[in-house]
Amino acid sequence: MEIEEIAAVDLANILHPTAGRKTAENGELLEPHASIYPYDVKLDYGDVLLVPGTATSVASRKDVDLCSSVEFSGQEQVRYEGVPVMAANMDGVGSLAMARALAEHRIFTCLAKTHTTSALVEFFRSDERLRDYSAVTIGLRPENIQVFREVSDALGGLGYACLDVANGHTMRFVEFVGRFRKEFPNTVIIAGNVATPEQTSFLAEAGADLIKVGIGAGSVCETRIKTGVGYPQLSAVLECAAAARAVDAKIVADGGCTCPGDVAKALAAGASFVMLGGMFAGHREGGGKIVASRFASGEVDAEGRPVIRERRFVQFYGMSSQLANEKHFDGLKPWKTSEGREVLLPFKPSLGDTLRDLLGGLRSTCTYVGAKSISKLPERARFVRCHDTHNRVFENM
Repeated sequence: MEIEEIAAVDLANILHPTAGRKTAENGELLEPHASIYPYDVKLDYGDVLLVPGTATSVASRKDVDLCSSVEFSGQEQVRYEGVPVMAANMDGVGSLAMARALAEHRIFTCLAKTHTTSALVEFFRSDERLRDYSAVTIGLRPENIQVFREVSDALGGLGYACLDVANGHTMRFVEFVGRFRKEFPNTVIIAGNVATPEQTSFLAEAGADLIKVGIGAGSVCETRIKTGVGYPQLSAVLECAAAARAVDAKIVADGGCTCPGDVAKALAAGASFVMLGGMFAGHREGGGKIVASRFASGEVDAEGRPVIRERRFVQFYGMSSQLANEKHFDGLKPWKTSEGREVLLPFKPSLGDTLRDLLGGLRSTCTYVGAKSISKLPERARFVRCHDTHNRVFENM
């Protein structure tokens, strides 16, 4: 057999995995030990760039409207009007202080699971706007949903709930979403995390309005390292957004963003919201532990004495890390491994500076592609695949 013929046969077996597979005596197709699914190359944010538009009409960044209007099928009483960005429901990010600060900029926060009923009731009663820009987050534990019930009863209902688990691909989670939908028919459900269009459809059909998409892409997540499981984030967003649209739902792109340009790519790929953890971490508003470090600078003062300087850092960790398990789940169980990092981030003194960088970048994206508003970005966007996205000469200086 010639080389070309061998290559063609191998390619056929990869693209069509039923080819050449054995059958049982009854003719039933036997499953292979493993297969490549789907069969095209999947991409991350770092594999593409957005292409500038041609003779665009948006002349200035200040003309771009960054507020989107998001409606939810079957939830006519709730409509989101704001920037399509969410702070993650993580320690150090999803704090009450962070939610208050971001609401001033019309940015949404999924609150961490650790807030008490009394703190949540006081928080929502302190400012009526907070109901429009915050979600109470719960997991599968009975005490989590009881907190939501108590807060909802005290306030006469809540607009948003974030149903959050590390692995949203289980039937148990799908059934949980369905039970929650029956109990709270007038609440917008944000549910995840998942990474495939099939599971996106399952959650939407169970009652989820917004499906969180992303497995292992977070800055302090080690799921892909510890398990080998995941899905390149840009492709996950593209495919899951299409699946959600088919059943009248929407997605939140969660994880993988390292800069404002990545947020723009996620929105351009069809995400209705982008959730940020690491990019919002490190601020005083997040409530993380601030650690001071003193070090010899190598300088000397006028009298020749060494100059000692101080730098401040903020503790940040993944919610599947050993530290998170010790704080919230009575320690890391013998059958589990830590799937999250613990890091010290340089303290960021100004949340305003971070937001200016993020929102300014999104406005500039829109001007380049010719989108007069952030909601028009997907219509105007074209991606080009690339080997590298930017010049790194002075990146670490």
